[in-house]
Amino acid sequence: MLNFHLAPLKFAVQAPWRLALGVALSVAAAIPVGHAQTAAQGSSAPAAPAPAPVKLALIESLSGAFANTGEAVFRNIFWAVDRVNARGGVLLPAAAGGARPLALARYDSKGQNEEALSALRAAIDDGARVVMQGNSSATAAVLIDAINKHNEREPGKRVLFLNYSAVDPILTNEKCSFWHFRFDAHADMRMAALMDVLRADSALKSVYLIGQDYSFGQAVLREAKKQLSAQRPDVAVVGDELHPVGRVKDFAPYAVKIKTSGAQAVITGNWGNDLTLLVKAAREVGFNGSFYTFYGNALGAPAAIGDAGLGKVVAVADWLPNVPGAQSEAFYQAFRERFPKPQDDYVHMRMQLMVEALAQSIEAAGSVDATAVARQMEKASVQLAGRSGRMRAADHQFQQPLVVGVMDKQGQPGVKFDVEGSGYGFRVVREIAAAQAEQPHSCQMQRY
Repeated sequence: MLNFHLAPLKFAVQAPWRLALGVALSVAAAIPVGHAQTAAQGSSAPAAPAPAPVKLALIESLSGAFANTGEAVFRNIFWAVDRVNARGGVLLPAAAGGARPLALARYDSKGQNEEALSALRAAIDDGARVVMQGNSSATAAVLIDAINKHNEREPGKRVLFLNYSAVDPILTNEKCSFWHFRFDAHADMRMAALMDVLRADSALKSVYLIGQDYSFGQAVLREAKKQLSAQRPDVAVVGDELHPVGRVKDFAPYAVKIKTSGAQAVITGNWGNDLTLLVKAAREVGFNGSFYTFYGNALGAPAAIGDAGLGKVVAVADWLPNVPGAQSEAFYQAFRERFPKPQDDYVHMRMQLMVEALAQSIEAAGSVDATAVARQMEKASVQLAGRSGRMRAADHQFQQPLVVGVMDKQGQPGVKFDVEGSGYGFRVVREIAAAQAEQPHSCQMQRY
């Protein structure tokens, strides 16, 4: 049973020195040149105070089994915030403080809902009015409920919740909230994109469904069965299994069951180490089938499966490094220059678009008031590096193109870039327009 009350205050993990330095540099960059020169010349005139930053809070697993996923998110959002600050921050009227930088602080949820709620309270107490989270739909559901209650109780301290990865469809359907905006395609949208490729695989006759045992994993398997029944009734489901989240250290028993089932393919929404360890175990027991995944394109999965995954690991995403186009290529190369370590190579276009949408909405609102910004966020339409998306006001589900890629060796046609220095990359085999990816909703939102 999910606990939907705010936990007692527990101070969040502080940002590392490089974050503090990065924010300080961004704030300095936002100060007009004239003021900097006056200070350097020793003028007796008092220096203008630095504009107060707009505080953003990232609540993620920064320790424990999924620490690598949290750190990947932090790099992406830090990079996006840096981009906004490099152009002077968010431009507000003088009465609202003028141009103001964004300041990103990180809070460790340790992969636990209670810790996430404690982090939320700490972030609000620290002055954050925008909260970001995504790696766990169960945690997102708890945060949505807590933010709904907080915003009713304290209208002067309302906060927005920007969600970049929690993709349980319920979050923009039955649990939709005026304060919550999702920037990732939800699980049903992603599954439909995978099915677009699976449907064309006429040789496929049997699949094994496996996922993490919480709301998101359950939603993925439920939708897989529904869409298989509708689109490929000739494909038999020879296994249907859920496993504990982040607690399985040895997936060999699961891999043996997959192999002995005779499945030709696995469909999974697993992410983080739960995916990497699964595909590694499958390789080690000699499973030669395909993997249809939501997140098989990074975080160790390609290297773990190796040559056995060539032409067999399929991943759906909002963007992949080998998406054709000069703008896309320049975008990816800029990220790799900023974060050159192979293990840091996981860039998310949707997180960049999310921060751009936030900056756009603050400027359009002319204020950092959560209600005013939310009303503008409902109308957000953003573009970056040849990709674009818009927020659907009815349910706060971002609408954007999706791509499906198949794992191949770097250097093969369509695979200029590998991932994480593995020598393997993903060749784009489907590009799905936003209008095609869009799905109906059942949201009945209370508006403010």
